Amino acid sequence: MISIKTNSELATMRQGGRYLAQLLNHLSQMVRSGLVTQALDQGAEAFIAKLKAQEPQSQISASFLNYQGYPASICLSINEEVVHGLPSPKRVIQAGDVVSIDAGLLYNGFHVDSAITVLVPGGPRGSNRQNRELLAVTQEALNLGIKQAIVGNRIGAISWAVEEFIRAHRMGIVRELVGHGIGRQLHEAPQIPNFGPADRGETLKAGMALAIEPMVSLKQGPVILAEDGFAYRTKDGSLSAHFEHTVAITESGPQVLTVDN
Repeated sequence: MISIKTNSELATMRQGGRYLAQLLNHLSQMVRSGLVTQALDQGAEAFIAKLKAQEPQSQISASFLNYQGYPASICLSINEEVVHGLPSPKRVIQAGDVVSIDAGLLYNGFHVDSAITVLVPGGPRGSNRQNRELLAVTQEALNLGIKQAIVGNRIGAISWAVEEFIRAHRMGIVRELVGHGIGRQLHEAPQIPNFGPADRGETLKAGMALAIEPMVSLKQGPVILAEDGFAYRTKDGSLSAHFEHTVAITESGPQVLTVDN
């Protein structure tokens, strides 16, 4: 069953979304060649601790920490890793790496979820036009999907907008992983595939909150679960990118909640 949020509940999610946008901006500025990936997880924990000190009356925590056994506060996926990569004290970010940061916050009883991908300057990948295009296409696919998140549309309208744009740029759509509803639970109904016909799925109603998240690779192919049991990566080693926003469906159009404004 799809949950419908009240205006008050969406306002709570909007404030949590502002904090999450600030967190991701902070982490994106930390990314550099030579940094161990665990440092980004520690940076997230320190940022959340500051939020708690700033707003002691509120409940604020990392949505991902201990979720289904996940042992970190953020997901840090690099190059061929699509999502759910584990921060590590041993893995070092290299020049030219494609680094996806996925994070969620639980704020006063409601979750918000967002992701960004950055290309580390330098190295052969960092100067590769195709890799820069990968990030641009994934981000624009998200923007186009969000534009279809309007009352009366079907879920499929979001899916088709994302698929059509990615296919036009001859890149691969990750089919095994999808977006989702969000609210009191991190993952709620409905599922939001990044492919499929526009007339498929539930009809969008005011008060729904959706985590829309295109995941794109340079080549079309399957993704597989890594040996650590958490990360998903492209089977053929293709680079991938991931962008995500939490979006509220309202009578006046889609409202992106995970922005700092």
